[in-house]
Formats: sequence, structure tokens, C-alpha cells
Amino acid sequence: MTEVVSPRVTRCLSATGRGFVTHQVERLALMLEGIPGDVHFGFTRLSGGREPWHPRRTEIRNDRQVTLVCATELALIAANLGVEQILPEWLGANLVVEGFGTLTKLAHGTRLLFASGATLYLNGENQPCRGAGAEVAAHYTHRSGFDLEFVKAARGLRGQIAAVERAGDICPGDVIKVRKP
Repeated sequence: MTEVVSPRVTRCLSATGRGFVTHQVERLALMLEGIPGDVHFGFTRLSGGREPWHPRRTEIRNDRQVTLVCATELALIAANLGVEQILPEWLGANLVVEGFGTLTKLAHGTRLLFASGATLYLNGENQPCRGAGAEVAAHYTHRSGFDLEFVKAARGLRGQIAAVERAGDICPGDVIKVRKP
């Protein structure tokens, strides 16, 4: 008989400083603006290549306060690239989760509720980018074009972006209640 695993948090990470690379923390103390000190903290952010309908660096609502990845999907990306592993830190992930099957394919508008009452509103699939690909390449190879290989290998497996709907703490081991739209 196959054991059914409830969705849960396995790791919490945060990015401090200028880059997007994260490091492990004991817990995430979410505020409505996101994760204090994290590179994606704030109610607004500047637009970029993902929003071609706005001039670059236009102030817009921040729908990318928290990045979630699934260890199973990271292993699939690594296999697609023929490398040993992809660490969530390299991709700027804030939460590593398990028990979803395919995290990336959860519907936009899904809410994730945590024991503290913290709630994340999923804003959709995190599209793979060359910046994350370059970070992965730095750990394996410096060959030209690896960043583009990453984008192709990670398509449909890169996790989700989310905004904080309700503040609270998130800790490793927390069971996640899923409320679909």
C-alpha cells in the first residue's frame, strides 16, 4: 500500500542582501509585505521582462513575495540537465514543500494555509529564467548556453510564486491545508 503524504514544509529559506540566492532559516515570519529582509519583500516591485506590457522598472503590485519549490520537481530538473542535484537555494526558493505531486501545476488562486494562520495565495507557475540557470551552471560547469538549457529543462517544474494573504509564521514540518479556487 502506498503511503499518502500530507502536503508539508520541509525547508524555509530567505534571501538577504542584493542577490536572489537564499539560505536556510529556522522559520519564516511572514508579514503582509512578504518575508522581512528577503530580496522580494514589499507590497510593490519593479516590472521586468515577465511584464512586457509595462515599461521596464515600472512600479507594480508584488505578486512574487514568496517562491515555493518541490524537491521532487527539483530532482526532475536535475535529471533533465544530467546533473547530480539542483538546490533550492540556487533558485531563490523560500519554501521547499512535499506531498503535492506536481506543485507547479496547482491552479492560480489556490490558497495554502499554515498552522499559524499564515496564508499564501498562489499567483501561478514560476517561469524558469536564465539568472537561475547561470547560478546552477556556476556549481557544475561554465559552458556557454547552460543558462538556456536550464530554462528548457525546468519548464513546467519551477514551482510557484505567491503573495502573503495573511501574516504568520511558517516552519519546517508544518502541514499545509490546500484550498483550491
